[in-house]
Amino acid sequence: MRKVLEVKDLKTYFHSDDGTAKAVDGVSFDIEGGKTLGIVGESGCGKTVSCLSLLQLIPCPPGEIAGGQALFEGKDLLQLDANEIRQIRGNDIAMIFQEPMTSLNPVFTCGDQVTEAVILHQKVGVAEARNKAVEMFKLVGIPDPERRLDEYPHQLSGGLRQRVMIAIALSCNPKLLICDEPTTALDVTIQAQILDLLRKLQRELKMTIIMITHDLGVIAQMADWVVVMYAGKIVESANVRTLFHDPQHPYSIGLQQAIPRMGTTIARLNQIEGTVPNPLNFASGCRFHERCPISDPKCVRDEPPLLTTNGGQKVACWKTGVFDRETLYSK
Repeated sequence: MRKVLEVKDLKTYFHSDDGTAKAVDGVSFDIEGGKTLGIVGESGCGKTVSCLSLLQLIPCPPGEIAGGQALFEGKDLLQLDANEIRQIRGNDIAMIFQEPMTSLNPVFTCGDQVTEAVILHQKVGVAEARNKAVEMFKLVGIPDPERRLDEYPHQLSGGLRQRVMIAIALSCNPKLLICDEPTTALDVTIQAQILDLLRKLQRELKMTIIMITHDLGVIAQMADWVVVMYAGKIVESANVRTLFHDPQHPYSIGLQQAIPRMGTTIARLNQIEGTVPNPLNFASGCRFHERCPISDPKCVRDEPPLLTTNGGQKVACWKTGVFDRETLYSK
């Protein structure tokens, strides 16, 4: 199947008086048309920065896209000038930003924020753009759309604000939709509605989706292929069934074992001790070795390459296959 996006060796750094933070450090992935790619990991692993880099939304300075390629329909997104990327951003590639209360402009009505993108990219008049906004509000399940168009973000619930964000992103029929934590801060009922909506819209509009999240439950429901990021790098990549049934990297296993499960009798969930390292000062070797329960001197000294195993699964670990995943994080 045709690949919609191919990212190769992406590097995004942030420069400060304290040094250079390598937020994304050599990330490569691709995604086929009509599929969903999940990018998962803890906060601070580089998930959002990777996708913001694709749209050149990194503030420069202090940020810098230091290297790599992002091929979209034959064009390298990282090499486009400001006018060229503006024609793609919000039109061919759209993004649902994290936390709609801060992403929506509080001084403009919800309708104005949808019609702005339509007028800019579709070259239509105000009346036609408003009709399009009503159509999009109906599509994403916002009740009484004509009235909601004239309301401000603070007048809507969290679930409706998220639907407005989705309506803005879909208003120009994008080929690629990037969803950055689209269900953050929503209760489980609204979360289920939003995920159902995204699946429905993907089928109807034949969209390709990148789903950024720390929630493996969302990944299990939405993704076809999964990329696991840690400290600015990809540590594992696999199709969703393989990742859940046969994870190979200790970090992927730790994330999976931290998921609560019905019917378990343990007093506490297993956990990965420690936190994501400071990007200003990554340790040598494997960046996960300080938190890994099975690291050895080779892990501390040498950085493992991302190697392909059977079935296309990719893992960056020196000790893949030589440990018991069931007891890896057990006390």
